[in-house]
Order: sequence, then structure tokens, then C-alpha cells
Amino acid sequence: MDVLADALAAMRTGRTRSARTEVRAPWGLRFPEVGGATFHVVLEGECWLLPPEGGDGDPVRLGPGDSVFLRRGSPMSLADDPSTPPADFVPREWEPGQTIGRVDIEGPGPRTLLLCGAYPLGRARPHPLMAELPDLVHLPCSPDGHPALHAAIGLLSAELDVRRPGRDGIVPALVDALLLYILRGWFADRSAAEARGLGRPGWATALTDPAVGAALEAIHAEPARAWTVEELGARGGLSRSAFAQRFTALVGTPPLTYLTWWRMTAAGRLLLSGDAPLRVVAEQVGYSAEFAFAKAFKREYGIAPGRYRRSAVAAG
Repeated sequence: MDVLADALAAMRTGRTRSARTEVRAPWGLRFPEVGGATFHVVLEGECWLLPPEGGDGDPVRLGPGDSVFLRRGSPMSLADDPSTPPADFVPREWEPGQTIGRVDIEGPGPRTLLLCGAYPLGRARPHPLMAELPDLVHLPCSPDGHPALHAAIGLLSAELDVRRPGRDGIVPALVDALLLYILRGWFADRSAAEARGLGRPGWATALTDPAVGAALEAIHAEPARAWTVEELGARGGLSRSAFAQRFTALVGTPPLTYLTWWRMTAAGRLLLSGDAPLRVVAEQVGYSAEFAFAKAFKREYGIAPGRYRRSAVAAG
């Protein structure tokens, strides 16, 4: 089981929305805060990432292939020049049922093509691996940095530049894949830094650690199994105590604590995505007794599972 992909799937609350944004200097765009995470990719041309209005920091120059990811969907601005005042970003030309909009700003200066959008990732129960990301992730284009990410960006640029048959199926899939490429790139960079002693090892190392990574994959593949610390440690060839110590140091919680957290996360998804009886949901996440499941669920969510399902249906 792919832990990163599974964690993101658990946080998904809807469809990704994005806009092909073609601008000619002078231009400036102010992006509002959104409920999920946002991203901006420079497909062609150049621009500047501006510091928050009234905040500290210097403008950052972005070139072709550069990508920016904001895990909290924080407000931010882009412009052709740091001195250009930004205007509010307003996507237009949305087609019913489509996920790709369009923004065009005419001007006498050089052209820049951007892809700007939002990933609907719920904040009520974020996966702990997301907490290790900085609020803003900037992955600059580099020939030997993240070749898969830049290949995906190149494909997006080609698809968005000219409308061809199949584009409406290709672009949304590429945009969704882009999130995984961005996060994979950041975690790879972070893991390499941790290996050099720069920063405390955490999830970036955990995902690829032979013992901890294998245990996480096992938990995600079979959350209902009655795992023991010994069994999970044996997946990576470690003793119970050595594994428990390493898992806790990298993940931030003991192995069985994380197992319970993931089980309850999976239970929440099952309750919202279907109408299976609580007894069935309990069994699917490792509880033979409905009462024990309901008690664990309420301890985690602060609400009984039946009421959780009913309140979500009423709200949606």
C-alpha cells in the first residue's frame, strides 16, 4: 500500500479545480485563502512570488518549471515584477462539469503561462505527514532535481497550450498527479537533508525507512489486522524494542497509537462514503464488537459514529 497516496486520498473532500492563466506584463494577481491546499506552476515565462502584504520576506523569482504549493491554502500573490500591484484573481470561462477554468490578462509585455488551482484537502483530520511540510513549498526547476515532476509539468504545458481531443480527460489526471509529484519531491529533498544531519528525522525519512516504511505500508494495507509491535517490527527485521523506538522517533507516535488513528480515519471515510451498518464498518477497521468500535470512534472524533454519519448527511 502506498502510504503517501493513501494519506492524501483520506484527506480528499472533492474535485481539484484549476485555471489556465495566461498573462502579459504588466500584471499582478492576488490569490485569496481557500479551504484546501493551493498550487501554482509556471509553465512558460517568468514571474515573481511576492511576500505576504505587510509581512516579511523578499520576492522570489520563478522560472519555467517552478512549482509552488501552499498546504494551508494561504493567501499569496504573483506578479511580473515586484513593483506591480496585484489585483484579485478571478477565474472565468468555467464550463459546467469541468475542472479547468481560464484567466487571460492582456498587456504589451512578455507572456507568462501559469496553472493555478486548489486541491480540496480537508483540515478537520489532516494526516500527520502533512504537518511536517512548511506552509509554502517551492520546488525550483532543475535538470537533475525532480525529473518526473518536470516531465509532468511539460505535459501539462503542452496540453493547455493547444486544445486537442482528450484534453479534458488528460489534464485533470495530470493535475492530480502533480500533487503527488510535488510532495514526493519535497519529501525526497527533506529526507536527503535529514540524512546529512540537517534537521530532526521525521516523516520524510519514515516513508523510505526499510523498517518503519514497511510497517506503515502493512498498516495501510491491512488496518483491520490485529497487528502487534513484534509483527510490525519483523517486517523490517528489527526487534520489538528497536522498532518501537525508531517508529516513534520518525512518525511521532508509537506504532499501535498510529494504527488506531489510521483505523479511525478509515472508519470516518467508510461512514461518509456508504451506508454499511456500523457493525460492518467496525469489522472493516479491526473491531469485532460494535460497542468497542463506537467507544474508540467517539474518543477520537468526540461524537458517536452514527451521529457522525447523520450530521454529515444533513450538512451535505
